[in-house]
Amino acid sequence: MDRFEAMRVFVAVVDAGSFVAAADALPMSKAAVSRHVAELESHLGVRLLNRTTRRLSLTPEGEVFHVRCKDVLSTVEDAEAEITSRSGEAAGLLRVNAPVTFGMLHLAPLWMEFMASHPRLTLDVTLSDRVVDLVEEGFDMAVRIASLPDSSLVSRQIARTRMVLCASPTYLRRHGTPRHPSELAQHQVVSYSLFSMGENWVFTGPEGPVTVKVSPRLRSNNGDTCRLAALRHQAIVLQPSFLVGPDLQAGTLVELMPAFQSIELGVYVVYPSRKFMPPKVRLLIDFLVEAFRMQAWPTQQRVTRKRRNGAG
Repeated sequence: MDRFEAMRVFVAVVDAGSFVAAADALPMSKAAVSRHVAELESHLGVRLLNRTTRRLSLTPEGEVFHVRCKDVLSTVEDAEAEITSRSGEAAGLLRVNAPVTFGMLHLAPLWMEFMASHPRLTLDVTLSDRVVDLVEEGFDMAVRIASLPDSSLVSRQIARTRMVLCASPTYLRRHGTPRHPSELAQHQVVSYSLFSMGENWVFTGPEGPVTVKVSPRLRSNNGDTCRLAALRHQAIVLQPSFLVGPDLQAGTLVELMPAFQSIELGVYVVYPSRKFMPPKVRLLIDFLVEAFRMQAWPTQQRVTRKRRNGAG
């Protein structure tokens, strides 16, 4: 019996929840999966799994052994990755968490490029605007957009984005153009519900900071929903330049009150620790830093300057 292979199969069965699902994931025949687990139980002299017609469950011995097996497999995977990294190659499974909209717009086009350079690497990318616990939920790293990164994690900034107050030209023709943040109280506003400022929007104007409390009729935890409301001429929104930059450049949205700037946010890669950082994590961080090195999301102000210079 190949004990290492049997351990790998056992972990796959537990994680997949069934012998059939594990066989599909490995890939391997169901009979082979069953044989590996049976041989492992025979070797150990204990039952690891309770089997019924409907479900599998771990025995107390199985729970302990499952944790130990995952530790062993992870250690071997990291050891392989460390050796292969000497030739600039990442290997093994790399689990990444990222915000939904940023992940779809700006990270999704990069993954295949990174994987093409590291054919022994497998990426597992989860998109969620929820702040995940990297250690508890088993992520190697995450991309986060914030004023400051989580102080309990190690971080590296890869880009910056500016919050832009904007609306469509049609909305402004119908409802007028606000000239001061205080006028937002008289306008339709759509708010991003996970924004750290909440509904107290902060701006810095010619005479210093200005805070205005908005009363949105629609709140959403998704920036694309806010953007679409603006594009459909329904509201004023405060959204990051990485999302609305192309709309500003195309003129389908217009930046409002450029003399009153909202906050800038950093785009960070965060990871649990610098100590014993797996090479696959270091290589992906370096790749993202380089990929975003020259990134400058367009804004209305840049477009205006181009037009004044005779462009467009």
